[in-house]
Amino acid sequence: MVSSLILLALAGLSQAAPYLEKRQTTMATSTTSANYFQISPEVFAGPTATGTAPFLAETNPAPFTASGIATSTASYQAPNPLETAEPITGNVNNSNIFQLMGNLSPYFPNPSGFGINEIALPAGANISLVNMLSRHGSRYPTTNSSQSKLGASIKNATSMGAKFTGQLSFLNSWSYNLGAEILVPKGRQELFDSGILHYYQYAQLYNYNATIVARTTTEDRMLKSAENFLAAFVGLDWATNPLVKLEPIIEGTGFNNSLAGYDNCNNSNLPVSSGGSNASTIWEGIYLANATTRLQAMTTGFNWTTSQVYAAQGLCPYETVAFGFSEFCQLFTYQEWQGFEYSIDLQFYGGDMFGSPTGRAVGIGYVQEVLGRLQNHTITMPVTQDNITLDNNTVSFPLNQTLYFDFSHDTNIASILTAFGLTQFAQFLPATGPPVNQQMIVSHMEPFGARLDVEIINAPMPVSASRTNATNAYSSTNGTVTQYIHFLLNQRTIPLGVSYPNCGNRTDGWCELNTFLGNAQGLLEAAQYNYSCNGNYPAVPYGTITNGVPQSS
Repeated sequence: MVSSLILLALAGLSQAAPYLEKRQTTMATSTTSANYFQISPEVFAGPTATGTAPFLAETNPAPFTASGIATSTASYQAPNPLETAEPITGNVNNSNIFQLMGNLSPYFPNPSGFGINEIALPAGANISLVNMLSRHGSRYPTTNSSQSKLGASIKNATSMGAKFTGQLSFLNSWSYNLGAEILVPKGRQELFDSGILHYYQYAQLYNYNATIVARTTTEDRMLKSAENFLAAFVGLDWATNPLVKLEPIIEGTGFNNSLAGYDNCNNSNLPVSSGGSNASTIWEGIYLANATTRLQAMTTGFNWTTSQVYAAQGLCPYETVAFGFSEFCQLFTYQEWQGFEYSIDLQFYGGDMFGSPTGRAVGIGYVQEVLGRLQNHTITMPVTQDNITLDNNTVSFPLNQTLYFDFSHDTNIASILTAFGLTQFAQFLPATGPPVNQQMIVSHMEPFGARLDVEIINAPMPVSASRTNATNAYSSTNGTVTQYIHFLLNQRTIPLGVSYPNCGNRTDGWCELNTFLGNAQGLLEAAQYNYSCNGNYPAVPYGTITNGVPQSS
């Protein structure tokens, strides 16, 4: 259990040293010490009247388009600092390979949705609460990554006389220059953009006169992601606002932290949970066979292995978000980029979701926290990786907010979706190739800057389950106030009725809140937290586990 004194010190440190620093500013004290660089407090600021806060989540009459599906006819496309318009062999439809990079994809809204169209809120309905869980932004590779090892191998080979020709000629003078772990500028932009987007969506839920506590972890990229989000949503002066609190929870092995649930789930870090990696290795050997032969034909003095070719493919997204462009992208065909996406889908399915024995357990602590917020209670019993020192205290785990902002990691969010029992994503993924109508696609779920928004919606009476638009949404004019819950992952609705049949086959994907909470009562037991994380059970072949928990003890 983490010391509350340590956490209080860390929280104070984060407020004293915000990422978006300001210069020390003082008014001139004499005619000989003028301060030409003062930005705060403002002087001669001119009019500063603010208009009504937006609430686009309530007022948008046609999310994405009238049909609810994003199309190429959109009239505006946001500028992108990255060079992504590269010629890719086999890309006959001018598709975007950067949406085929799994968890390494820069943020983009899910382009195809989760099987349901977006429908605006009906008249009279309103959103009363939003719980956001965000992934950090684009980053460098992790420490001792396969990419850094490949860089060292190529550097050693060229020093020993290896030569590269054709498309690989750039490797003759190439060096590995990526950092490790921390955000790249694109990552800062993704979280800042997310803060702006969430302000437009939900600003009227923000009470400027009440304390708001956001939570993240102590990892640098996690802290900076939260800081950039808050700078956008609240303003650049958020860190000096006494009502805005950022709570960094220690991220490290053995520490209780629902935002990094694997750190206190031992089996999630052992071979019993490596089925996804094993399956991905099999698939890499299949889809990269031609690429390995092709790269070897342009190389003398260096023998390409499949794993090195796979690491080279991973350098495309990493170098692109770090430097704006990468020579590695054009080395692979469009079909090989489709294969790359599926390799990561396999890793997540078998390592973090329904194909993993710890898939539910890693995410169950955060699920319990969300349920606590919805049911207005703290977490009092240490039965998962929840930090009871923090979660049993309404100062660090408040229950009176209308906006909750939490920041986490990709695999942790995947496990949280699993722990919520969203079996829409439980479809088995064969190691030999994608299934028909594949549902679990990591780039659509966990790109850099991914976000899960859970909305609570109040309607004046029951909303028709078969409505197709915001008008004529009520089946009658009689009835009582009804609450609904709405899950959005990367700006697209997850239809809860697919995973919870008693939510109904609703066209809007909602579920009545009481029905959802009734379903959620069994989630903790279903996760088998203690046995999944600490039990002594054997590793089983990939595909044996399909429900996110170990085989029966």
